[in-house]
Amino acid sequence: MEFVRLLLVFLHLLGMGVLVGTFLVQLKSAEVSKGWLHGAGLQLVTGLALMSLAPLTDAEYNHVKLGIKLMVLVVIGGLAVGFTAKRTNPKWLTPTLGGLVVLNVGLAVFWT
Repeated sequence: MEFVRLLLVFLHLLGMGVLVGTFLVQLKSAEVSKGWLHGAGLQLVTGLALMSLAPLTDAEYNHVKLGIKLMVLVVIGGLAVGFTAKRTNPKWLTPTLGGLVVLNVGLAVFWT
């Protein structure tokens, strides 16, 4: 069971890496990259899997923190879905998505 948990944590961190990498790529692109959707989806699936495994691994999670992180992730996904089909995006979109990713990482690290 520990291997499964560690694999999910690895994939969850990989999803965060995809979001950060997509932000860096997005700085030079006019179109919204689908990497936002892939990274957010990977984070969502692995985060929910980690939460559902909590009773089996005797892990305790702060549900308020995870709820706020989920809301931030839904906003990232919603903005990405909303602007993916458009050829150009507003100037505020890329810094906003990047800021939301940084906020989510900050919540994960500093809120214990």
